[in-house]
Amino acid sequence: MGCGSCALKGNGGCSTGGKSCGCNKKSVYNWLADLPEPAYRSIIPVEVSFKKGSRKEYYQCKSNFDTLTGDYVVVECDNGYDTGKISMSGELVNLQIKNKGINKKLPELPRVIRKATEQDIQKLRSLREKEKDTTMRARVIARKLGLEMKIGDVEFQGNGKKVTVYYTADGRVDFRQLIKEYAREFRVRIEMRQIGMRQESGRIGGIGSCGRELCCSTWIHDFQSVTTSAARYQNLSINQTKLTGQCGRLKCCLNYELDTYLEAWKKIPKKVDKLYTQEGTAYLQKTDVLQHILVYKYADKSQYYKLTAENVAKIKALNKKKDNPPNLHSFAIREHDDFLAEEEDLVGQVNLKPMKNRKKGRKRKKKRSGRNKNKGSNDQEN
Repeated sequence: MGCGSCALKGNGGCSTGGKSCGCNKKSVYNWLADLPEPAYRSIIPVEVSFKKGSRKEYYQCKSNFDTLTGDYVVVECDNGYDTGKISMSGELVNLQIKNKGINKKLPELPRVIRKATEQDIQKLRSLREKEKDTTMRARVIARKLGLEMKIGDVEFQGNGKKVTVYYTADGRVDFRQLIKEYAREFRVRIEMRQIGMRQESGRIGGIGSCGRELCCSTWIHDFQSVTTSAARYQNLSINQTKLTGQCGRLKCCLNYELDTYLEAWKKIPKKVDKLYTQEGTAYLQKTDVLQHILVYKYADKSQYYKLTAENVAKIKALNKKKDNPPNLHSFAIREHDDFLAEEEDLVGQVNLKPMKNRKKGRKRKKKRSGRNKNKGSNDQEN
């Protein structure tokens, strides 16, 4: 069942309180939607999204308003009122408030004034259409003043009396003259709000290198710091072009599997770059962290030896006692000679059997063509 405002179909939609269908950013599936509200509760907590989920706030709504998830409502704010869309309501909103560390209780939250009328919705849509042109004009004015800042997005308030300008900058910016120019140009109240590079990408959105919509614009709410050590723990090459996201910072997905790799690294022995044997010194070439396999090679030989972490620890203990083993062959993982021939098809990998059969077929064709040529020459001689 899809929502009424988009053509996508899935298990629920933004108007039904179900899973995200693509028309609302950072939507959360309300697992507690079927839980009935207590009869004595006259106030219900609701989550209201603005500008398709780019910004979400929490409000208190009277139960007699008869509002559902997906309805447009008019809420109170500092400068009059704003218009948004209810993205979630009920008990799950209380859990979201606790998770985000909001110390306000339900009666202290801002109020939902009323259900939005058709005029309120039409006015909101006309303001949203003006935002693209307003953003371009705001960037031109900031560039003329020579300010070292980037205007990322502009958002109109539902009553049209306030404009919030989101910008990014490396340092502190004196935008007092800029606000005067904006007020003279747009004739509304101006609010400047500085955001980070990741928040800017979350507001604008886009498609990542994985082919899916950016995580920062779909489900990530709290941004954690990402360092190059996360790539080193996962044995990834330090390539800035591959590790950098569209925001210009390291990709957030580098932290997704970091805990798993940190746990796996605990089983890998330390200071085992060299292993000493009677045959010579073996140097570490590669470490497979998840499978706990280390690959070694002698400096004067071309053969590689795969050793488990347990065997490497045993050899290291023997080296400390100065009782070096004869070689690494007895400790290495033995592989079958016909390993490639018995390899099964894996997801994302190419089976080597058809490639071998193609080579055999080509050799047979060459032999047949050679025989045919010899027969033709013999017939001509006869």
